[in-house]
Amino acid sequence: MKTIESIPGLKNIKKGCILTIGNFDGVHLGHQAILAAAKDLAVRASSELVVMTFEPHPVAILHPEKAPARLTPLPLKKYLLEQQNVDCLIILKDSANLLKLSPADFIDKFLVKHIQPAVVVEGETFNFGAGRAGSVQTLRDLGKQKGFDALTVPQKEIKFSTGVSVKISSSIIRGLLAEGNVTDASLALSRPYRLTGRIIPGKGKGRHLGFPTLNMEKSNQLVPAEGVYAGLVEVSDTCEQVVKSKQKLLAVFSIGRSETLGPDHPLLIEAHLLAENAEKISGKWLAMDFIHYIRLQQKFAAESGLAAQIAKDCQTAKNILNSLGNGR
Repeated sequence: MKTIESIPGLKNIKKGCILTIGNFDGVHLGHQAILAAAKDLAVRASSELVVMTFEPHPVAILHPEKAPARLTPLPLKKYLLEQQNVDCLIILKDSANLLKLSPADFIDKFLVKHIQPAVVVEGETFNFGAGRAGSVQTLRDLGKQKGFDALTVPQKEIKFSTGVSVKISSSIIRGLLAEGNVTDASLALSRPYRLTGRIIPGKGKGRHLGFPTLNMEKSNQLVPAEGVYAGLVEVSDTCEQVVKSKQKLLAVFSIGRSETLGPDHPLLIEAHLLAENAEKISGKWLAMDFIHYIRLQQKFAAESGLAAQIAKDCQTAKNILNSLGNGR
């Protein structure tokens, strides 16, 4: 997958490509349906599938105070899009002026001038242009005038563990993670939610209790609700490596403020590896795949109570992960 990060670089795109535009935060099942439809068109037309996305999220540029929590940092998003057979990824990093264009000007002064797609493929909730004034119907109407077609893909719907059917969106997934519902978030994403970040030194409390942990710095991604989870871990030397890693080391995650260890404790993001000789595993970056929620955080009267509960959590996590086929 080739990557273009500047408007001058757009001259390298073949005219008549199949284009889709969006944030693609999460690269969830809904995004995957759009990408699959676009790829099918590209193959049949012997053309390229081109994805255009923004870095950071447009809302973070126009209204920083309203910016949504991120599901996929750019290295992970790039990897996931490549897995969806995208031929070319356009990453617009300096898009403030572009976002201020009216829908008509965006089509005329940017899309037609620099890319000249044959077909633009979007979801039914797609909006574009200043104030998000353009809809898929706007895109269709302007496309007829400017020489390209517009294809709309229906919003993907799935049934969650509650039995309720929901149309998938990045916002829905953010809400699930904020509640700790990583199981339904995984259904919507088609994979476990992956949190990535640098490994930082801890205070050694886990090791003191007999359960050493890898500690992650506060991430710019959405951190799931405080609690204890069963999960899988990847460790690598770089961010680019860890998003692609397939080690899948069994682990217990703790997200929260350990009140047992004292008041005003900062939020900790920790992973205790369940593998033998886990202390030999090293790296600078950590990826945490959230598989199953186990319990709320609790306050214990003494450290011995906390250690006993962690031991139970480890066994619970092993049972869950083994039942799902993650055991080795």
